[in-house]
Amino acid sequence: MKPSLEKKLATLSERLEELNRLLSTETATADMDNYRKISREHSDITPVVEHYRTYLKIEADLAAAQGMLADPDMRAFAEEEIASGKLQLETSELELQKLLLPKDANDERNIFLEIRAGTGGDESAIFAGNLFRMYSRYAERQRWKVEVVSANESELGGYREIIARIEGYGAYSKLKFESGGHRVQRVPETETQGRIHTSACTVAIMPEVDEIADVELNPADLRIDTYRASGAGGQHINKTDSAVRITHLPTGIVAECQDGRSQHANKASAMRVLAARIKDVQVREQQSKEAATRKSLIGSGDRSERIRTYNFPQGRVTEHRINLTLYKIDFIMEGDLDELLDALSSEHQAEQLAAMGED
Repeated sequence: MKPSLEKKLATLSERLEELNRLLSTETATADMDNYRKISREHSDITPVVEHYRTYLKIEADLAAAQGMLADPDMRAFAEEEIASGKLQLETSELELQKLLLPKDANDERNIFLEIRAGTGGDESAIFAGNLFRMYSRYAERQRWKVEVVSANESELGGYREIIARIEGYGAYSKLKFESGGHRVQRVPETETQGRIHTSACTVAIMPEVDEIADVELNPADLRIDTYRASGAGGQHINKTDSAVRITHLPTGIVAECQDGRSQHANKASAMRVLAARIKDVQVREQQSKEAATRKSLIGSGDRSERIRTYNFPQGRVTEHRINLTLYKIDFIMEGDLDELLDALSSEHQAEQLAAMGED
């Protein structure tokens, strides 16, 4: 193990002992904010230190086995123990490196899912609807809650644009690599000559901010417009100017909502989307800087990049960033995304480990 890694683990072990002492004092809960902070740190560090103690035990057992090599009667047994111990030590060290990887502060957050139809006209809008259904089915499998914030429906089905809030522990960590260009190749229902068309949609996964205060929004920088909601929504929604559009003047970022039952509800939803979009721009800028350094594509945050192709005639889905092709398009469109998402996460983790090795 590298000395720098061993030093970090020793420091964490000392810190855990200190946290144990702090949590066991009679005054530990006098300041609840501080108590929660210490408890959270204790919870984060404990699995790392426990694994480090296991590593040290394996190391000690290996040293003991090497000490037995001088005894002719124990030599064969010692050689077996050494071979097994070295393998265990290597596996344990890799696991420790994974545990020490920097955590994404947004991983546990809820998200806003935004899908926009791109090239391909009506077929693109239909595909946007397919993608929304795919993510909704995946959310159901995770027991997450899906709430449509804003939807601009297409006349032939699907959406020109749809924004939904997905509430569930770890939603961002699971779906954060889905941002980018999604392309579909298939024969549209409107195609009479059986020709395969190519259409595209853009997907954005944005972490929800804890509070609007997480992003500085000066009221002077906001232009708020109200207008009459259009489309489905019943008689009530069409009688009042309940739809709200908020423009952040310094960046030109716009958020609007018309699906709520009141202007107040729509304004609150639009503000949450606006804050998430501004935060998302900051996150993507950071990801792009890191990606430029690591030459990574997975975490680049580049929306213009084509990340995945769904080819219906061949029944395949190709993830271009990691050269993965799965011939299970029907299952994937029904929300069976685990194999895809796990592969992307593993590749990202491998990149982080490689970067740690370089450092």
